[in-house]
Order: sequence, then C-alpha cells, then structure tokens
Amino acid sequence: MHLLVTRPEADAARTAAALRALGHEAVLAPLFRVESVHAEFDGPFDAVLMTSANAARAIAAHPRAPELFSLPCLTVGDRSAEAARAAGFAHVESADGALADLVRLAAQRHAGCRLLYLAGEDRAGDLAEELSGHRIRVETAVIYRAVAVENLPAGIARARLDGVLHYSRRSTTTLLRLAGEAGALNTVLGLAHYCLSAEVAAPLRAAGAQRIAVAASPTESALLTLLK
Repeated sequence: MHLLVTRPEADAARTAAALRALGHEAVLAPLFRVESVHAEFDGPFDAVLMTSANAARAIAAHPRAPELFSLPCLTVGDRSAEAARAAGFAHVESADGALADLVRLAAQRHAGCRLLYLAGEDRAGDLAEELSGHRIRVETAVIYRAVAVENLPAGIARARLDGVLHYSRRSTTTLLRLAGEAGALNTVLGLAHYCLSAEVAAPLRAAGAQRIAVAASPTESALLTLLK
C-alpha cells in the first residue's frame, strides 16, 4: 500500500523504514516542525520523565543535560526510550504504553520523590496532576514545541494513496483542517485511516471517515500490525 505519514521528519523517516520493511510505500508529508525551547528548571530531581522522543532530542543540547543523564529516565514507550539512550541517559526504562502506563511505572519506582517532566508545549493529559496522587512532585519543563505547517504539503492531494497513519489527535485534526482548506477533504476522508488510539481516531469519525482501524495498544508496533 501507499501510506501517508504526517509525523515530523525525524520520526517520519523511521516510520518510512518500518513500512518499507513490511512491503509498503511511504509518502512523507510532515505536518509539524519541532523546535527546541530553552527550558529553565530547578532541582535536584530523583528521576526524569518523557512522553516523546522529541523531548530527548531537545534536552541533548541543553546546558544542564549532563547532570540529568545519570538520573533514572522513565519514558512512555520504546521509541522515546531509544531516543533517551541516544541522547545520553544511562538508566532508561520504558512503560511500553500510554500516559496511564507511565503514571503506574513512576508510582512503582518513585513514590514520594521529585521528578522532572521534559514536556512539549502541546500535550494530552496532565502528568504532574496524575502523579500528585502518588505523593510524587513533578516539575514540568517545556523543552520543545511542534509548530504546524500553514498549508497541506504539495502533492498530497494528487498522490496515489491508500491510507494514512495517525499518531496523535493534533496531527489528525491538522490534516483534516489543511485538507479542507485545500479542497481535498473528501479525498482524505475516503482513505483508510490507521490510528494509534480511539482518541486519535475521534476527529476522523466526527468528520465522516468510514474506514478507520484502531491499534490494540498505543504503540507503533501495534499500529503497524493493522497493516497486516
């Protein structure tokens, strides 16, 4: 199949490689560009939390990164864990799931501690609030932002596509908005849509898309399983 991938460039390239390994073709059209934000944070901390590989890439260039690298690092999934290790974190553990799984892991490992959450400017859920019930104090440091492109990337409306991979609710709503502005909404809605979660799929259902498949768990491996 020819599948549209709208993730930022670094993640899109990895997804494209995974699709090619499965015998599919990837059409890359990043809807966001990721920008680092110079975050200020206090400390000391007992561990670091991440819900995105973008956070790991952003913190790698931060002047205080070396003092964080020796701390335990808990990530929401395997991709963010891999990025954390590549950035320089020595002790990384993945919750291998969604935000709720990261909350459970942090509660098991660091109840009563103080943690640093390296976050994006736009995020789903309130990790600090969720962990406060476990006597965990969380300082949230916004370390990156994802900025949406202003127009549908050139050629999407004319590309020969069979489906789209959707990784976040924001990317889904952005694709629908840009497609509408470009007069290509019906074309996009007519494709097959493969979604990381029911939350990600919700805007598609509301817009009238008919062919929607939702991964059994919020991981890329589960998402790609839908293609089989």
